[in-house]
Amino acid sequence: MKATIPPESGLPPEPTLTFWGAAGGVSGSMHLLEVGRHKFLLDCGLNQGKREEARQRNAHFPFHPQQIDAVILSHAHIDHCGNLPTLVRQGFSGPIYCTPPTRDLLRVMLGDSAKIQEEDAAHLNIARNYSEPWVQPLYTHPDVEKVFGQVVQVPYGREVEPAKGVRFRFAEAGHILGSAMVELTAAGPDRPRTLLFSGDMGRRNMPMLRPTGDLPPADVLVCESTYGNRLHRSFDETVEKLYAIIRDTFDRGGKALIPAFSLGRTQLIIHVLQLGLRDRKIPAMPVYIDSPLAAEVAEVYRAHPNSLSADIARAVKEGHGILGGDGVSYVRDFEQSTLLATRPGPAVIVAASGMCDAGRIQQHLKQLVDDPRCSIILVSFQAPGTTGRKLLEPKPTVRFQGRDWNKWIEVHHLDGFSGHADRDDFLAYLSPLAGKVGKVRLIHGEREQAEALAGTLRGVGFADVAVPSPGDRVAIG
Repeated sequence: MKATIPPESGLPPEPTLTFWGAAGGVSGSMHLLEVGRHKFLLDCGLNQGKREEARQRNAHFPFHPQQIDAVILSHAHIDHCGNLPTLVRQGFSGPIYCTPPTRDLLRVMLGDSAKIQEEDAAHLNIARNYSEPWVQPLYTHPDVEKVFGQVVQVPYGREVEPAKGVRFRFAEAGHILGSAMVELTAAGPDRPRTLLFSGDMGRRNMPMLRPTGDLPPADVLVCESTYGNRLHRSFDETVEKLYAIIRDTFDRGGKALIPAFSLGRTQLIIHVLQLGLRDRKIPAMPVYIDSPLAAEVAEVYRAHPNSLSADIARAVKEGHGILGGDGVSYVRDFEQSTLLATRPGPAVIVAASGMCDAGRIQQHLKQLVDDPRCSIILVSFQAPGTTGRKLLEPKPTVRFQGRDWNKWIEVHHLDGFSGHADRDDFLAYLSPLAGKVGKVRLIHGEREQAEALAGTLRGVGFADVAVPSPGDRVAIG
């Protein structure tokens, strides 16, 4: 047994990391790093799930927010950043470190999240006939504004010292615009200790973003495992399948609905559609991006061309590509949105949400779900219980918005557009570190996926690999 160092020795205690969110699951990424008297959060994500259960988890932290010295944020997806306003609301006043693109995306994504929180609370109060106590939103727009007073932008590769004896830098993760891995060094009782936090890692050989960077050796590697036991379909094959579905829908005189998340997936789909139009792999027809949020995200892409691949950066600087034009139109106005599905002739309509559970896609689905000329193309994972998952079930009807609808629309699921690394990507990224990493902890994956990746990593030479549960702790060293 390793001897503990008595406090009077004057040496710092062993740094530790406690897993509080996205441990054994994929929601609410949040991990507490303790170095001496200092406490840091790696991510502060929103838990998403059953309404009341998720609300309770989001409203109550397993630590005192006032005691957190700083937050180090990997990227701007809501399951990684979406509970920052609650943290600030409950007393956190320290810096929030992130890359410059993530900082700009936070304003867009957290503002949208606050709107959802406010509207959800209002709907619940109406449903309860305004009986007391009134349901309060988890957070509001003023809480979001407070977050931005604490954001500190850190470019990739620049070393930052958030506290004495602690240094970190961001490296490219390749997942979405601004996404980062965190390479951290902390003082230990006998030597500096190193931690590598992957955030969410992108796939190899994907368009639009700069590729995932090389991973350095570390005492502890904390790595996502979302698709740890899966292989994605070939991206090129998926694109050709998308084009074929759109051509068939066009020939029937129908419309193709594409539900897509506004950050990441929508930009990739726009890129693919524009290539198809330009190369005449799909017929000339209107392409509508029915999402004010996606339009705001596009402006962030415009502001950060250096985070994009060379060809996409060039197109953005010229005013083309994901910003609109080249056959693609953004729709912000709600009245205009309601008319898209009834306009004569074929069209492609891209709208949120990606699982068809909310947003403008439901309006289009109501109008077109019983039209056999049309297609709905699901380009994201569809969680159990969502409208998207129900559409995939072999039933003649689908239930959403409180009623059953005839399901005569053609339903397709294309799973090759994922922005997450799959099993072979993990092997390519991580195998060079075998024998150079002390401990591996796999997070941000359902337990089945994480355990499968753990077995794979043990097979290529990683000695200490585990899948933590919430509250589990690992010593950095």
